[in-house]
Amino acid sequence: MNSTSPGALNTRQHFQILDGLRGLAAICVVIFHFAECIIFDYSKLFIGHGFLAVDFFFCLSGFVIAYAYDQRLEKIGVWQFFKRRLIRLHPLVIIGAILGLLGFLFDPFSAIDQTYSIGKTALLFLSTLFLIPLPIMEDRYFNLFGLNAPAWSLFWEYIANIVYVFVLYKINRKYLPALLLISAIGLIYVAYTSGNLAGGWSGDNFWQGSARISYSFLAGLFIYRSNWILKNNLGFLGLSILLIGAFIAPHFSFNWLTELLIVLIYFPLLVSLGAGATISKGKAICKFLGDISYPLYMTHYWALWIFVGYLNTYKPDSTTLTFVVIGGVIFLILFAYLIMVLYDKPIRKYLSNRNQK
Repeated sequence: MNSTSPGALNTRQHFQILDGLRGLAAICVVIFHFAECIIFDYSKLFIGHGFLAVDFFFCLSGFVIAYAYDQRLEKIGVWQFFKRRLIRLHPLVIIGAILGLLGFLFDPFSAIDQTYSIGKTALLFLSTLFLIPLPIMEDRYFNLFGLNAPAWSLFWEYIANIVYVFVLYKINRKYLPALLLISAIGLIYVAYTSGNLAGGWSGDNFWQGSARISYSFLAGLFIYRSNWILKNNLGFLGLSILLIGAFIAPHFSFNWLTELLIVLIYFPLLVSLGAGATISKGKAICKFLGDISYPLYMTHYWALWIFVGYLNTYKPDSTTLTFVVIGGVIFLILFAYLIMVLYDKPIRKYLSNRNQK
C-alpha cells in the first residue's frame, strides 16, 4: 500500500484507468437496460447485476470529489464549488430532459403522450430539468424522473455534494470509519429487507437511494483520505475483467448478500486498485471511455422507451433482437460522443470561462 500522504496526491495526477472503468461501467448500464426491457427478471439476465454500476459511480465520485476539492475548497469557497459542480453536471441533465421529452412526444411505437395533458407534460419536463423528484408516471413504473430515468442518481449525487461541503469536508478523518459503519448498516438493512440493492429510482423505493449513495460516496472519500491506494500492474484490461465480473455474477438464493458484498467490499477495492494501477497501453481508450461515460449515461434512456414500444409492436425473434441491441448500444455510444463534442464540452467551456471572469 502506498504510504504517501493524501495531500501529496494533489500533484494533479490523472487517474486514467479509473476514467476507463467509469466509461466501461456506463456501457454496461446501457446493455443492462436493454436486457431488462427484454427480460425483467434479473436472475435470468447475463448481466443481471448491471444496475450496481451506479454504486461504482458513487464510490468513484466520493474519491474524485475528495481528490479534487479536499485541499482547495477553503481557497475557492462554497459558492465556487457549487458553480463548478453545476457547470460539470447540469448541462447533461438539461439535454437528457430535452431528449426525454422529445422521445416521449414523438415515440413512433407509442401514443402514451396523448394520455397526458400539456400541463402535466410540462410539469414532468420541469421536474426532470431541475431534478425535483416527481414519481407520477404509472406506465413508467413511477420513476422519480419519468422523462429521463437515470437522473435519479444525479439527484442523489447533488445531495452528496451538498453534504460534502457542509459536513464531510469539515469532519475529522478519524470520524469517517464511524460514519462508514453507520452507512454500511443502513445498506445491509436495505439489501436484506428488499432482497437486492436495485432501489432508489422510483417513488416506491426512493429512500433506498440514500443508503446507496451514503455508503459508496463515503467509501470513496475514505479511500482517498486514508490513502488506500493499492499499487499494482493489473492494467486497464485486468481491472476491466474484474469490474465486468461483478455485473455478470450469477444470482444465488442469497442474492442480496452477493450484491451487498460487491458494494461494501469489491467496488471500493476496485477503486483502490484503479487509482494505484499503472498504465502503459490503452491510454487512448481510457480517455475515450472516460469522456463519453457521463454523456452516455445521461442521454441513452429516451431510446430505451422507444425500444420497449418496438418490442411490444413487433415482438422480434432472438436473432433480430441481438442485432437490434448491439446496433442500439453502438448507436448510443456514437450519439453520446456527438453530444459531448457538439454540446457538452462547448457549453462547459463557455460557462467555465464566464465563471473565471
